[in-house]
Amino acid sequence: MTRRWSIAGQLFALQVLVVSLLVAGGTAGAVLLARADARDAASEKVLAVAYTVANAPFVAQALRSPDPTSRLQPYAEATRLATETDFVVVMAPDRTRYTHPTQALIHKQFSGTIDAALAGGEVVEEFTGSLGESVRAVVPVRDDGNQIVGLVSVGITTETINRKLLHQAPTVATATAAALLLAAAGAWLLSRRLRRQTHGLGPAEMTRMYEYYDAVLHSVREGLVVVDRDGRVALVNDEGRRLLDLPDGGVTDRQVTELDLPPAVGELLASGRPAADEPVLAGTRVLVANQQVTRFDGRPLGTVLTLRDHTELRALTGELDSVRGLTEALQAQAHEAANRLHTVLTLVELGRSDEAVRLATAELALAQQLTDQVVGAVTEPALAALLLGKSAQASERGVELVIDEDSRLDGEPLPSRDLLTVVGNLVDNALEAVAGTDPPRKVTVLVRSSAEEVLIRVTDTGPGLPADHVADAFRRGWSTKQREGRGLGLALVGQVIERYGGRYEVASGPGAAITVWLPVLKRHSS
Repeated sequence: MTRRWSIAGQLFALQVLVVSLLVAGGTAGAVLLARADARDAASEKVLAVAYTVANAPFVAQALRSPDPTSRLQPYAEATRLATETDFVVVMAPDRTRYTHPTQALIHKQFSGTIDAALAGGEVVEEFTGSLGESVRAVVPVRDDGNQIVGLVSVGITTETINRKLLHQAPTVATATAAALLLAAAGAWLLSRRLRRQTHGLGPAEMTRMYEYYDAVLHSVREGLVVVDRDGRVALVNDEGRRLLDLPDGGVTDRQVTELDLPPAVGELLASGRPAADEPVLAGTRVLVANQQVTRFDGRPLGTVLTLRDHTELRALTGELDSVRGLTEALQAQAHEAANRLHTVLTLVELGRSDEAVRLATAELALAQQLTDQVVGAVTEPALAALLLGKSAQASERGVELVIDEDSRLDGEPLPSRDLLTVVGNLVDNALEAVAGTDPPRKVTVLVRSSAEEVLIRVTDTGPGLPADHVADAFRRGWSTKQREGRGLGLALVGQVIERYGGRYEVASGPGAAITVWLPVLKRHSS
């Protein structure tokens, strides 16, 4: 299987290629520039040497002598060697050479341009002559009367110029190699860092991972909030935004404390502590939160919080608990009824019929009295059934449940589920409060409606609710019972109050009295 290059490897190779091309181009440019500079320097040098020779009085005098070569050749060669040029040619105006490094070319015609020099100017050119291509200068020689009596040409061959450039090649090569090594080292360090950050993945793998992860994060039905080690929000998926009522944009890269989060969720994220199936309240929702610290190679990266919506499940669980409690109470009452029935039958068998009738009548009257009181005061069937069931539960726990004689609820001023949530949870909390206390253990329920609102008051003889915990009990699911999964009863009541725009009041000492006022919604009015 062909091994795919990682992003870091591809970047390293690309950087090395680009740097190599840049260094190669720079080196070529430097060589061309050095070559041009060498030619310019050679042009300046030959021109300066030519003027020096032409302006020497000895040269003009020698040109008038019968044998100019014998006098000028030694001088020309000495000058050539001293100035490190390749030829110094002194000639007559008709191009006849009087000096030349090659003896056979003396008295031969000079090849090159001389017109500008004959006119009193100068010539600087690249020309291929008897010694090959060269950079040469031609200047006039004047006598005392300023007449042009000859010409001087000085040149340096291109081979000599290139040879001098080659002497600089090791320096250029060293600089080039150093630049390549430095660039390669920088590219390697950068690719190494990138490899650590991308975990050696290739572009296709990272693209596929992003597509899969993005699809999963948007499709899962759990809210997900990722916070980095600095307390900034790194990621919130769609379900998390929905559950926490967060906007679509402007959430990531912000501190947790800057977001408008529900208090319980904000506290959990800010603390960074681990949490397992912890119930929290978010507006009108009951959420189950799990939070863990994420690590990679032993280094903490931040925290991941997952949220599941348990609002409906909690409501159904509450109803199931009520049904289960009612079932257990009915089973106990059936057991008690069987015992009483056996007692009545035994009395009849013993011939004590009058006592049997009185016992049976008293039991029926007591049960009928409570039923008549509840049904007469509350015409809403679900709430009446709830109160009868709670009465059975209270009796099983040794608690007296009393329906206040002022109770009156006609029709359905509010949805049955909300009424059951408020009344059921208030009664459950009251029963929990008086359980285990000294007698008398009593819970009183008052449910009364008017055209504008429904009043619900539950009073108990328990220890009462501390004043400094009232707000927490309604908003955060506070509980005096240190057991997992408790403390949501009053919180659910608080959600209903908030949703309807109602109010509540808590009075303590002795016992506790919780009063709730809920406005009657027009769509539920009769």
